[in-house]
Amino acid sequence: MENLDATTLWTPAGWRHDTGLRLDDDGRILAVDGVAPVADAARLVPGIANLHSHAFQRAMAGMAERQTDPRDSFWTWRETMYRFAAGFSPDTLYAVASQLYVEMLEAGYTTVCEFHYLHHAPDGRRYDDPAAMSRALIAAARDTGIRLTLLPVLYMTGGFDERPLSERQRRFGHQVEDYLDLLQRLRGDVGHGLRVGCSLHSLRAVPPQAMAETLAALPADSRVHIHIAEQVAEVEDCLAIRKARPVRWLFDHAPVDERWTLVHATHLDEDETQAIARSGATVAICTTTEGNLGDGLFPLRDYLDAGGRWGVGSDSHISVSPIEELRWLEYGQRLITRRRNIAVDAAVPSVGETLMRGVAASAADSTGHAIGSLAVGEYADALVLDAQAPIFAGAQDEDALDRWLFAGNRPAVRETWVGGRRVVADGRHRDRDAVAAAYQRAMRVLLETA
Repeated sequence: MENLDATTLWTPAGWRHDTGLRLDDDGRILAVDGVAPVADAARLVPGIANLHSHAFQRAMAGMAERQTDPRDSFWTWRETMYRFAAGFSPDTLYAVASQLYVEMLEAGYTTVCEFHYLHHAPDGRRYDDPAAMSRALIAAARDTGIRLTLLPVLYMTGGFDERPLSERQRRFGHQVEDYLDLLQRLRGDVGHGLRVGCSLHSLRAVPPQAMAETLAALPADSRVHIHIAEQVAEVEDCLAIRKARPVRWLFDHAPVDERWTLVHATHLDEDETQAIARSGATVAICTTTEGNLGDGLFPLRDYLDAGGRWGVGSDSHISVSPIEELRWLEYGQRLITRRRNIAVDAAVPSVGETLMRGVAASAADSTGHAIGSLAVGEYADALVLDAQAPIFAGAQDEDALDRWLFAGNRPAVRETWVGGRRVVADGRHRDRDAVAAAYQRAMRVLLETA
């Protein structure tokens, strides 16, 4: 295992100089040692965890931007999504996920939480191997080198009224027994770089009794992710049928704690904001997707004031850039408050440093992997920033993260390391060209059926 040397290393505790990472054979950090100074040395920062991904949706990015209804919204966007979802096989899912994961690694994501509900054949029939689609994602992550938390999704009903799944949703569906069997099969694949957790698609898609049965059957350390309070209509339906707002209902009926990740949680009242923060759960904020779908803006300042934990995800992959997720998380708050520099506090006046501390603090609990801070005992998932990038010209430590996040769109990640293994060098993934060629072939197949 190759050690990582850097004379400038950022961790949530701040910048360190003349240091390097000494690793064991599994890529965990044994020590942070002194190293000899190097002129114009690159800066080393923790890799970023992508807390929410639907890999297959990368294939349709940019293809839902034509008006189909004067009131276009998430609900009309779903029609395009359903159409694309119908064309996927394990082979095409592998090719699309591989392309996506290469893009993630080049952009600075080193771990991905795959919220996976494309389980069965388009007509709802099980594959001979019920885990075939899940294994395609595992193979894509293994072959590209990204760390994976696979989150198979329980998806049972089409609404809070527990209507049956529609024809287009049939390939997503499971009954509880079959779903738990899938999780058991996949746990046999767990190894270096892979964790398997649980996703409840949403409160509207999982009836209360099914949710309770599933949670009771999970291992004690299982991570649990759920879409929640993304849409105003979802909040209204939950109020009408379950007589409570979604987050309030969830906290009244489930043991939400630091193992949980609430995806979006866009529409919260003050009580719900405080409840999430007190629980230790993470909110996965997916700024570019929420903006693309017109979902709304997360109440970030109130949540930070409550001490809440959060991370980011690229979700529908309309953008595959942690820079853009973090930048627009801050910019959205500036637009609604008409002020600048929102994600800061008295102790940390840098927006960039506040944002990087946020994603580092939630990474381990949300993903289940020992990652996030480049601390002893964690895996060496790290980014080497390009010392020659124009945005860093004359940069001092105190403004380096702000320059990286807010000074343009030219890529500035020179190397990406996952578990002490370099998978991106000089800004290029080791298999970029071969993966892109396979993706092109898969897209031709998918577009023929979409």
